[in-house]
Amino acid sequence: MVAKLKDILSSSNNIVFFGGAGVSTESNIPDFRSEKGLYQGDNGYKYSPEEMLSHSFFVSHKEDFYKFYKEKMIYKDAKPNAAHYALADLESMGKLRAVITQNIDGLHQEAGSRNVLELHGTVKDNYCTKCSEHFDLDYVMESKTLVPKCNICGGDIKPNVVLYEESLDEDVIKSAISYISNAEVLIVGGTSLVVYPAAGLINYFNGKYLVLINKSVTSFDNIADLVIKDKVGKVLGEAVSDLKKGY
Repeated sequence: MVAKLKDILSSSNNIVFFGGAGVSTESNIPDFRSEKGLYQGDNGYKYSPEEMLSHSFFVSHKEDFYKFYKEKMIYKDAKPNAAHYALADLESMGKLRAVITQNIDGLHQEAGSRNVLELHGTVKDNYCTKCSEHFDLDYVMESKTLVPKCNICGGDIKPNVVLYEESLDEDVIKSAISYISNAEVLIVGGTSLVVYPAAGLINYFNGKYLVLINKSVTSFDNIADLVIKDKVGKVLGEAVSDLKKGY
C-alpha cells in the first residue's frame, strides 16, 4: 500500500492534502468523536462541548467558554509529527500545492508548510470583538483575566476559530475548492469525512488519484483509488522518506 502511494507521489507535481483531526492526534492532541475523543464521556462541565463551542455560548457565557477553551482546546506543548513534516517536504519538493486542514493548532506551519488553508481558523490568531485588533496565543493564555481583554479598547477578545453556528470563511472555501478541483492527486488523511460543509469539498475532485489514509472507514472508501487504514504520520512519513532518497 505504501509502495503504491510512493509511486503516486513520485509521478505527480500537483498534489493537494486534505486533513482532519487524525493528523493532530499523533501530536497528542485529542480528536472529537473517537472513543477517547473530546465529545465522549463526562467532561466535568455542565454543558456539552458542542454547546460550549458555539457562537451563542461564547456571546452569553464568555467565562465558561474560555475555561473550557483554555483547558481542552489549547495544547501549547504539542509539536509537529511525521505527517506534518512529510507534507512540508512534499511542498518543498514542488509536489504539494496546498494543505487544506480542519485543524486549528497551526502545526502545519510550524513544520514548515507555507500554503495552508485553515477551514476552521486557528488558535494562533485572536481578535478584539470591538476594534478588530489582533493578538497571538500567548496574549490570550497569559491574560490576567479569564476572558482576555484588548489592550487598546478594552473589548473582549475572541479566538479566530470557526465556532458552531458560524460560517466558514468564504475566501478560504473558494481557494480550497480551486485547489481540489484542479489537483491531479488528492490525499485525504485523518478524517472520517462526516463533518460538513468541509467534507463536501471532496466532491469537487476530478483528478487522477483519490487517496484515503484513515484508521476507520469513510463514506468515500468505495470510490477512492487507494485506501490505507493506518496512521497518517506513519504512512506519509514512510512514503515521503523513501521518495526523498531519490532527490
